[in-house]
Amino acid sequence: MLIKLENIAKDYTDEGVRTTALRGITLTVEESEFVAIMGASGSGKSTLMHIIGFLDKKTSGRYFFDGENENDFDDAKLAQIRNQKIGFVFQAYNLLTRTSVLDNVLLPTIYTPHLDAKAADKKARQILEKLRLSHRVDHQPNQLSGGEQQRAAIARALINDPRLILADEPTGNLDSRSGQEVMETLQDLNEEGHTIVMVTHEKYVAECARRIITLKDGEMISDQKVLVRHVAKDGLIK
Repeated sequence: MLIKLENIAKDYTDEGVRTTALRGITLTVEESEFVAIMGASGSGKSTLMHIIGFLDKKTSGRYFFDGENENDFDDAKLAQIRNQKIGFVFQAYNLLTRTSVLDNVLLPTIYTPHLDAKAADKKARQILEKLRLSHRVDHQPNQLSGGEQQRAAIARALINDPRLILADEPTGNLDSRSGQEVMETLQDLNEEGHTIVMVTHEKYVAECARRIITLKDGEMISDQKVLVRHVAKDGLIK
């Protein structure tokens, strides 16, 4: 079991006003699952992803990642996990604008001491070739299409062989064709054994996963296994 959440709650306080974002979320994610977290704006789905990715802290409950209790992690341990065990893919890509695609992909390896520069370069190029970006290694992000930028972000997420890929609205800034390419890439990675947790508000994107968790007002209202729709065969629902 890779992720285990027990009764996770999250409250925010702004100018003395308390808001509850999550209300007692309990779930597990096994190795090699592809899970979509759905919900309307304000449902708590992004807050849940941020807690899973150690980008935010829970108010109460227990979180076990890869068999370890999050309460036992100090700041150095959290930084190591975020860099080496979790790969992040964001809606806005978060690529460095005046840096080549290759160097963007290599960025996380700066803090990976066991991987020397030559090995990292070779590995990055192999990943970019796999994601059909080998012809773009020397280009800057603004010279790429939206779909290519997101695939470059996925390549960056893969460079340190993470245990988990977190994708936050990965098709949110893309047209339908580019969105199909990105979802096909994520499906291919999952079939190779990568564990993926994805946040989306679009049902047709969620249906590309193998399991859909739905949140409403900070509570989990459904958790269901689904028949996978293969983008390569069916495309996305328009």
